[in-house]
Amino acid sequence: MAQRLNQLDSEKFSCSICLELLQNPVTIPCGHSYCLNCIKTHFDEEDRKQIHTCPQCRKTFITRPILEKNILLAELVEGLNKTGPQAVLADHCYAGPEDVSCDVCTGTKLKASKTCLVCLVSYCRKHLQPHHDVAQLSKHTLAGPFKKLQENICFRHNEVMKIFCRTDQQTVCYLCLLDEHKGHETVPAATERTEKQKELEVRRLKIQQSIQNREKDVKLLQQQVEAIISSADKTVVDSEKMFTELIHLIQKRSSDVKQQVRSKQETEVNRVKEVLEKLEKEIAELKRKEAELEQLSHTEDHNQFLHNYPSLSTLTDSTPSSSISICPQRYFENVTAALSEARDKLQEFLREKWTNSSLKVTEKDALLSLPEPKTRAGFLKYSSEITLDPNTAFPHVLLSEGNRKATRVKQKQAYFHHPDRFTVWEQVLSRESLTGRCYWEVEWRGGGVGVAVAYKNIRRTGKSYECLFGFNDKSWALCCDTNSYVFWHNNVQTKLSGPRSFRVGVYLDHSAGILSFYSISETMTLLHRVQTTFTQPLSVGLWLWVDGVTAELIQIK
Repeated sequence: MAQRLNQLDSEKFSCSICLELLQNPVTIPCGHSYCLNCIKTHFDEEDRKQIHTCPQCRKTFITRPILEKNILLAELVEGLNKTGPQAVLADHCYAGPEDVSCDVCTGTKLKASKTCLVCLVSYCRKHLQPHHDVAQLSKHTLAGPFKKLQENICFRHNEVMKIFCRTDQQTVCYLCLLDEHKGHETVPAATERTEKQKELEVRRLKIQQSIQNREKDVKLLQQQVEAIISSADKTVVDSEKMFTELIHLIQKRSSDVKQQVRSKQETEVNRVKEVLEKLEKEIAELKRKEAELEQLSHTEDHNQFLHNYPSLSTLTDSTPSSSISICPQRYFENVTAALSEARDKLQEFLREKWTNSSLKVTEKDALLSLPEPKTRAGFLKYSSEITLDPNTAFPHVLLSEGNRKATRVKQKQAYFHHPDRFTVWEQVLSRESLTGRCYWEVEWRGGGVGVAVAYKNIRRTGKSYECLFGFNDKSWALCCDTNSYVFWHNNVQTKLSGPRSFRVGVYLDHSAGILSFYSISETMTLLHRVQTTFTQPLSVGLWLWVDGVTAELIQIK
C-alpha cells in the first residue's frame, strides 16, 4: 500500500478546514470528507443559524448531518502517515501552466496549497507550515489558492475586500466603508454568498423542473408522431382496399386519396417535429444554464462568486411549456367513412354528386395546441387577407378600397336584394370563412364601431337582437368608442379597460376555441380573451354605429 500511496497527492487526503492530513475522516451527505473534530466544530458554529453548509461546495442541509466514519479513507490516510508526506511529493506536485504556484518557492515552483488573505501570498504545503506553527500566523485567514489574487485586493486601499456593499452590489474593503461607501448597507462577503447560494439553488430547481416538463413534452410528441404515421398507414390500406372493390371506375380516386393522406401525414408530422426540435433545443440550453449555475455554486472564492453571480443570476425563466395533448389514435376516420358512403352509393356519386375528394381532417383534430404568440411579429405570421361581402352589407353601409373599408352613409346604396343582407342593423360580414389560426387588424374612425366574429347562420332580418353582433350566441363583438371598450356575447356585457387606440387586432385560434382582442398602438395590449368551443367556421363582422363612421380591414405587409 505504501508504494501505491507514494503515487498519490497528499493534498487529496487533507482536511480543507485545518489543512492537515485527515484525522478520523468522516464524510457528509454531499460527499466531501473532513476531520471529525473540524467538521463538528464547523457545524457547532452553524447550529445557531439552524442551517448547515458544506465548507467546500456550500450545499445546505436543513438538519445537521450525521457524521459517518469513512473506513477506506481512514486506511489510506494511515498508510500515508507511515510513508511520510514527503514520500508522496511526485512530479505532479509541481505547478503547471494552469496551476497556482507557490510565491515562496525558488527555482521549480510547487503547486500552492493555500492563499493567505492577510499576507496576500500563496504557499505550498511546505511553506505554509509556519501558519500552523507560529501563533501570530495561525490567526491569518487561509483559503483555496487564488489564480487572480489581485482581484480580491482593493485597488485604492490595497486591502483585502471581505465586505459586500448591497447598495452598490460590489465587494469592498473595510477602508471603503469610511468614504465612498459610508452609510451603505453592507454585510460580510461570506454572508452575501450564503444568501446568493440559496437563490442559486432555487433557480437551479426551476431549471431542472423546466427540463423535466420539456422532456415529458418530447415523449408526448414522439408518441404523436408514431400515432400519425400509424393512422395514416391504416387509412391508406383501407382506402386502397375500398377502391380495389370499385375496380377501374375509381382507380384515379384511389390515387388521389392516397396522395392526400400522405400529404396530410407529412404536414402533421412536420408540425410536430418542428415543435419537437424547438423543445430539444430548449432542453439543451436549459442544461447548459444549469451546468453554469452548478459550476458557480462550487466556487470557493466569495468574491469571485459574487463577481460572476449577476451575469448568471439574471437568467430569464424559461417560458411556459406548450400544451401537449394526445388525440385519438385515428386521425383520418372521416376519410374512410366518406369512401364507405361512396362505395354504397356509387351510381349516384358518379352521375351527380362526385366532386374532388378532400381530406376532412379539421382543425379540431389538430395535434398540438400551440401557445398564443407573444409579440405582434408573432401574430403577423397568421395574418389573413379578408374582404367584406357586398351581399351582406346594410343598405347604408358603403364599401370601398377593394371591399376592405366600410363607411356608414346617409344615402341608401343601390344594392340588389339578397337573402344574406342585414336589413335592420348597420352591419356587414366578410366574404371569407375563417378556421384555423388567423389574425387581422381593423382601423376605425368616428363615433364608434363593433369589431366582431359571427357564424354565417346569424339572422339577417327582423328587429330582434338576434341579428345584432354580440347580442346572441352566434356572435362575439368588441364595441369601441373614444371613451371605453365593452365586450358583448349572448347579450351579456363585459366592461373592459385598456389604452385607447383607433386600431384593434383580433387573433382567432378556431380549433383551440381562443378569440383575443388587442389594442394596437406603439404597443400591443390585450383587451379581452375568449375561451370557448366554436362549432362552425366564423366570419369577420363590422357594426357601424352612426353616420360617418368608417372601419377598414388593414392590409398587413
